[in-house]
Amino acid sequence: MTTGLPFDDYRALLARLPEPDEAAGAAARRRLARIAPDTGLGLLGDLAVWLADWSGRTPPSVNRPQLVVFAGNHGVARHGATLRPASATAAIVEHCAAGGMPVNQICVANDVGLKVYDLALDMPTGDISTGPALDERGCAATMAFGMEATAGGTDLLCIGSVGVGGEIAATAVLAATAGGTAADWTAGTDALAGERAALAARALAAHRGHLADPMETLRRLGGREIAAIVGAILAARVQKIPVLLDGDQALAAASLLHAANPAALAHCRLAARPADAALARAADRLGLRTVLSLDVDLGEGAAAALAVATVRAAALCLAGVQPLPVPLQ
Repeated sequence: MTTGLPFDDYRALLARLPEPDEAAGAAARRRLARIAPDTGLGLLGDLAVWLADWSGRTPPSVNRPQLVVFAGNHGVARHGATLRPASATAAIVEHCAAGGMPVNQICVANDVGLKVYDLALDMPTGDISTGPALDERGCAATMAFGMEATAGGTDLLCIGSVGVGGEIAATAVLAATAGGTAADWTAGTDALAGERAALAARALAAHRGHLADPMETLRRLGGREIAAIVGAILAARVQKIPVLLDGDQALAAASLLHAANPAALAHCRLAARPADAALARAADRLGLRTVLSLDVDLGEGAAAALAVATVRAAALCLAGVQPLPVPLQ
């Protein structure tokens, strides 16, 4: 049994999530029908209406896109089933701070703000294959920290992550929330994929009987970056900010929220269609529509930063495109 007390505010929030702005969405649809009656501008029109729904503005605009990257370390990485050593998380964070990662260049190219959050990298979470990742208070506090991602203002929140061992935690979370076995949700076909699946299966067995509640699943199987992403998604929903998600930890966070309230992801899109079959199935199960149909497997939220250009173009098209003065036929 769990006390539930540290999670009470989040459960209450999930029970009364804000709805889309019907007036803004309807106005966007009417304008779209006038300027592109035949095509609706395809993907761009769909994105423009989504932006209007969740920003409350018609036409919508993307002036202050922000990418937040949450970095956490996982105790389960001690088993050596990861492609990188645990020390790589801090190295990536430092390299990103120095401007040397692909995501840095993509953010510069698309005028996207970038913040990287070090989530106690010197204190890995518990080994989920034998015990819980976090206690309830620590998990709730990390979610609250993630909610700070919207501080300072943004009109499009992009979310990525980095964390060696996070792929194992994501696998376990997806299996716990979506059903099936750990192997069904293990990403990758490398030589260590089987070991990662086995560790996730051990975690599911270790916590059997405690995974009916999504919040309890989060604190037992997730990591700090997954908890922070959950908080960031919730904060964006409350503030009517559209969200782009990127990576397997983001999908795990989304799956937890979907399990708590199937309507919790309506303000979210997936930055790019996952190339990995397991992650693509997860996205389909959650009903997450994608912006890019490209294999952008760069990590650290790079796909989300790249997708900003398409979302910004969608907003500009709705605002600036005019009906043709004469019929084409």
